[in-house]
Amino acid sequence: MRITRFHAGGVLAAATLLGVTACGVGAPSTSDSSAVAQAPELAAGQQVSIVFESYNFGLAGAWTDTFNALIAKFQQAHPNIKVTAQKPQGTDPNPAKNAASSVQTETAAGNPPDVAQLGFDTLDFAAGQLGAKPLDDLVTKQAVQDNFGGQFPYAAPIRTLGDYNGKTYGVPFVLSTPVLYYNATLFQQAGLDPANPPKTWAEVQQDGAKIKQATGKDGAYVDCLTRSASDWCFQSLVRSNDGRVLSADRKTLQFADQPSVQTVKTMQDMVTANAMPKLSQVQAVQGFTRGDLGMMLESSSQQGTFQKGAQGAKWDLRATTLPTFDGHAAVPTNSGAALFVFSADPAKQRAAWELIQFLTSPEAYDMITSKIGYLPLRLDLLNDPAHLKTWAAQNPMIKPNVDQLNTVEPWIAFPGNSYQQIRDTMMDGVEKSVFQGADPASTLTGAQQQVTALLPGGGK
Repeated sequence: MRITRFHAGGVLAAATLLGVTACGVGAPSTSDSSAVAQAPELAAGQQVSIVFESYNFGLAGAWTDTFNALIAKFQQAHPNIKVTAQKPQGTDPNPAKNAASSVQTETAAGNPPDVAQLGFDTLDFAAGQLGAKPLDDLVTKQAVQDNFGGQFPYAAPIRTLGDYNGKTYGVPFVLSTPVLYYNATLFQQAGLDPANPPKTWAEVQQDGAKIKQATGKDGAYVDCLTRSASDWCFQSLVRSNDGRVLSADRKTLQFADQPSVQTVKTMQDMVTANAMPKLSQVQAVQGFTRGDLGMMLESSSQQGTFQKGAQGAKWDLRATTLPTFDGHAAVPTNSGAALFVFSADPAKQRAAWELIQFLTSPEAYDMITSKIGYLPLRLDLLNDPAHLKTWAAQNPMIKPNVDQLNTVEPWIAFPGNSYQQIRDTMMDGVEKSVFQGADPASTLTGAQQQVTALLPGGGK
């Protein structure tokens, strides 16, 4: 199984093992101006055509093949619903990066997709600006919750990931979490115990420096600290240090507050201590895959690539949970995507909902997991011999993500139309501090001042 990760203004979580999250992203609703009429059930034999836009159709091999097979199965079960599948339109070679802008362009032209897959970091934008429909109104709140249930229910924390202003807009579809992968072979060569991987960032720095000194290979790389890494994993580091990048009321940026500054300083200290190399994201992934890097905090989606590299280069790949900051518990955050309805036509809305139910069904997750490697959000499938128990047994590194189940929190979407600019400016400040030696406090403060006015209401 070959699994590749793509970062996208959201991250495509093509994961062999994925975690779940703990709470919703949206703020409590104070008004209901987004309400829409309920879409009636389709009449027997009523013919409907819908467009499904997903970045999976822009990825060659298992992704497109599996999703084409899923659409064929859906249409076999729903012969009255014709689904046209398409990838997002745009210039970026990574189709996931084109997802939100593609829907925006199509919506402006009066021709949005009826259902689309978008990253969680676009939640505010999708619900507030792109016209995603509140599913609680469209098909009733009970129907949405019923879809999360059944014999193999979604874990309760996952259900609110696509919530905005108190309603479900997106049905969570795929997720990944940060995992500390490590090269047990290099651990042994450095005199470290691979059965006792580091549990804190202080230990990561200590062990990384030992690996560098003893083997000449690089010690550790944290793939959360560059613009290309997006910000889902950086948010995990900040939350694990008892900080936030955005206030709980979603009105104030907080990535220049002391917990965030201290988080960045800790990462900068790893570089200064020769425990973390100054590498790009691509260079670090390649280096770890070759066996030239001792540890890498990385999306769980990268496991397949690392497994293939370890097998080819004959080194021992292992994984453990997110390290902690002294005195604080680890708080993993998620990357990933949800399914949204954009159609204004009641019949197409109902058909889109039928498709969403199918794509998040046990039958669909059996295929998606076994053919691609995405973890099913209906986690009990992993314990059922008739479904995915065999697959889970063949992928034992699923354990770190399962262990992180109860502490995962959502990847927070910055509010407003300028969410990407806010995110990128923040991550530029992080990258300059960690890898270019800039002062974390003044750099993050300057970055925050630069983009505060981009918040709805100008940050006031």
